[in-house]
Amino acid sequence: MESAEIRRRWLSFFEERGHLVVPSASLIADDPTLLLVPAGMVPFKPYFLGEVKPPAPRITSVQKCVRTPDIEEVGKTTRHGTFFQMCGNFSFGDYFKEGAIKYAWELLTSSVADGGYGLDPERLWITVYLDDDEAEQIWRDVIGVPAERIQRLGKKDNFWSMGVPGPCGPCSEINYDRGPEFGEEGGPAVNDERYVEIWNLVFMQYERGAGDGKEDFPILGELPQKNIDTGLGLERLAMILQGVQNMYETDTLRVVMDKATELTGVRYGADHRSDVSLRVVADHIRTSTMLIGDGVTPGNEGRGYVLRRIMRRAIRNMRLMGATGPVVQDLVGVVIDTMGQQYPELITDRKRIETVALAEEAAFLKALKGGTNILDSAVTETKAAGGTVLAGDKAFLLHDTWGFPIDLTLEMAAEQGLSVDEDGFRRLMKEQRDRAKADAKAKKTGHADVSAYREIADSAGATEFTGYSASEGESTVVGLLVNGVPSPAASEGDEVEVVLDRTPFYAEGGGQLADQGRIKLDSGAVIEVRDVQQPVPGVSVHKGSVQVGEVTVGASAYAAIDVRRRRAIARAHSATHLTHQALRDALGPTAAQAGSENSPGRFRFDFGSPNAVPGTVLTDVEQKINEVLSRDLDVHAEVMSIDEAKKQGAIAEFGEKYGERVRVVTIGDFSKELCGGTHVHNTSQLGLVKLLGESSIGSGVRRVEALVGVDAYNFLAKEHTVVAQLQELVKGRPEELPEKIASMLGKLKDAEKEIEKFRAEKVLGAAAGLASGAKDVRGVALVTGTVPDGTSADDLRKLVLDVRGRLDQKSGASDRPAVVALFTTANGRPLTVIATNEAARERGLKAGDLVRTAAKTLGGGGGGKPDVAQGGGQNPQAIGDAVAAVGRLVAETA
Repeated sequence: MESAEIRRRWLSFFEERGHLVVPSASLIADDPTLLLVPAGMVPFKPYFLGEVKPPAPRITSVQKCVRTPDIEEVGKTTRHGTFFQMCGNFSFGDYFKEGAIKYAWELLTSSVADGGYGLDPERLWITVYLDDDEAEQIWRDVIGVPAERIQRLGKKDNFWSMGVPGPCGPCSEINYDRGPEFGEEGGPAVNDERYVEIWNLVFMQYERGAGDGKEDFPILGELPQKNIDTGLGLERLAMILQGVQNMYETDTLRVVMDKATELTGVRYGADHRSDVSLRVVADHIRTSTMLIGDGVTPGNEGRGYVLRRIMRRAIRNMRLMGATGPVVQDLVGVVIDTMGQQYPELITDRKRIETVALAEEAAFLKALKGGTNILDSAVTETKAAGGTVLAGDKAFLLHDTWGFPIDLTLEMAAEQGLSVDEDGFRRLMKEQRDRAKADAKAKKTGHADVSAYREIADSAGATEFTGYSASEGESTVVGLLVNGVPSPAASEGDEVEVVLDRTPFYAEGGGQLADQGRIKLDSGAVIEVRDVQQPVPGVSVHKGSVQVGEVTVGASAYAAIDVRRRRAIARAHSATHLTHQALRDALGPTAAQAGSENSPGRFRFDFGSPNAVPGTVLTDVEQKINEVLSRDLDVHAEVMSIDEAKKQGAIAEFGEKYGERVRVVTIGDFSKELCGGTHVHNTSQLGLVKLLGESSIGSGVRRVEALVGVDAYNFLAKEHTVVAQLQELVKGRPEELPEKIASMLGKLKDAEKEIEKFRAEKVLGAAAGLASGAKDVRGVALVTGTVPDGTSADDLRKLVLDVRGRLDQKSGASDRPAVVALFTTANGRPLTVIATNEAARERGLKAGDLVRTAAKTLGGGGGGKPDVAQGGGQNPQAIGDAVAAVGRLVAETA
């Protein structure tokens, strides 16, 4: 049975039994504590926590998931993988243990002809929690599983919680006996390789308190509403139904390994090392494709780094197996063809996905060359210092600057006889990740405990947003935090977070900055609002300071936004929609939105593109946008079902989480997007849009920055003033300026070349005198000295090689050892170039060693080849000491 059919049967089975089928959420987690969705229940977390009411009491889904904590183990074993699909059925206060158990047994054991999976009931083993007598009784007496195939396990294995105070409960797992060829008998308690878990049923019936680990926490009592959360691993079931040994041999992964074999000639099963590489490629390419499909782009932090790391690990393993050219397009194409049966959007977005993947492959192949040079230098420095361990900060530099996965650094260092300070590297990585997570979380919560906002939501409900139609209005203070701590009151000067029952303030989201303004209380107190966030769904938190008086919970208030700021932001947001559509018209659907920020009078818009956008295309895009403005198109918003929005062709932003009902913003006949932001009523209100330019912000992602309205006019007015000043300086009309300025720059460049030529001739003219002044140091002709300040490194190098050549000519057959070491000061810093001839190198005199000695004296570093090397430092006053140090080393070595 193919994976797509397993998925179809799951959804069909539960839909027929009253469950609402919910499509998989994006892999981009809508949770500041998570980068990516790691489990099937994550999208439903707000329902289980009571933050949001579920759309139905029964829900089912097949959720895309990515886990990367054991990424180094992927490929080494057949059990580790990064991407998987979790089939889940959920009950919110509806059926409980008996219902969940009956459904699971029916689906697994019903015949294929009857819509089930057709598993042999005799091969299914059950585990329950230690004291869950109820679950065991249902399995034994209601379902009929023999007692000898039911095992009790402890909290570590059969008890579930979110890891924080909240819902929890015992689990019951269904395991499949794969047979004696997979080891000893005795059930899952003895051998989980033979008795593989396929379905976990979680019975959420308790509330847990604070504690560490999976076992050390108290149970506070029963939940008022008992819930069901189950998860069946699609890949594990596919392994069983397809009769293969492991998940890498299932249909959606084996085809990728087969393509890798076709590209490299390496056959799976022939060698352990190549098997590891094939499994790495299959897993990582599939995960990469799914991540790009959900809008993740390669980068050096967050989820972008997860994608970059696994993509580069896959590419490296292809090269280890002998691939020499680009391979990503072929591999990604196979994944799209296979997984597209389950996720049709992959096929629709094929071009964009391939574009991002190909750009990352090209970037890595280029970085591989540059990073290898950096690694070689670091290895040389480490060995020269007598070390055997490459420093963690060097490995981190290779990761952060060149995108080298740590395992690539480990392997390349090992080839040169060095280990790597992995602890130091991981410490720096953790510091970077912690900073990124803390920044993201602080932006949303202001460092307050999220539970404080949940308590407000539980007691007061969601905040009603009135800002689409009103800029001010009456409300009530229903929640108050002072310096991140819940408080009944706040005084003048306090930093506060205020929750109102209704508000015209827009909370930051969808790329639109938050409103600012004031909240006035009946008591006369005034709060200056600087920011608005939604740390938990539906609760708008107004962040600011008390300017006057005392603020209390329950007080009546009057909230008013800064209308001028709101209008400027609305103009920017509408202009963003127009820019998005104009770019798609010019570049195609691959120019999909990858992020945006709409601020007063200006915006930035990120979009997918493998290459820079030509200036002529950007000019055409800008012209098209402004032509649309002149058409006076109406802008209106409408709430509809997500299916209806898709039918109407509305564009959705990658990574955004949408509910069943969505808001669609339409601009005439030009643009239609899913959007919750605020906009103008007519395009004529924008006035003018000026694109300032575009740039790269990551592999395959470009950014356009622009000004809108008065800000755009002011920019053009300043440009006009500059053009007028240039006209006066060069005595020409505006259209003549480029040619006249280019002519002036050309003449200036020619003059600089003449000056440089004269300076070089003067420097090289000193070669004869320097060669004739060579000293004899134990049979070695040694030339040391300084040349005029300001001599370039290139000219200094030419002079040194010229002097070395003259010494060789002077000795006839070049059999006399010669060393040339010259110094200069450029831009306030000392510089040295040292060269040796072949005879000197045979005596052990290598330019690299001599340069390192000189550079160390100068307070810097350097390196190069044995025949010529270059170095520098920080202390020009130490040049005399450096000359002496070179002379001593020559005498000692010769």
